[in-house]
Amino acid sequence: MIRWLLTTFIALAILSGSLPWLKKFGIGRLPGDFTLRIFGREYSFPFMSTVLLSVLLSFIARAL
Repeated sequence: MIRWLLTTFIALAILSGSLPWLKKFGIGRLPGDFTLRIFGREYSFPFMSTVLLSVLLSFIARAL
């Protein structure tokens, strides 16, 4: 359980940092991804994208 949480938080940090690049591919705009604009700044919370990429990476890891 703790590994899953750690993996999710690491993926969330990576996605948040690379979100401007990934928005070109539709990642970060899925239902379940939240974007808040407060005082002219934009804060993204790509929860569904994180789950989707975590599932894809675990399928790839199991296949190898």
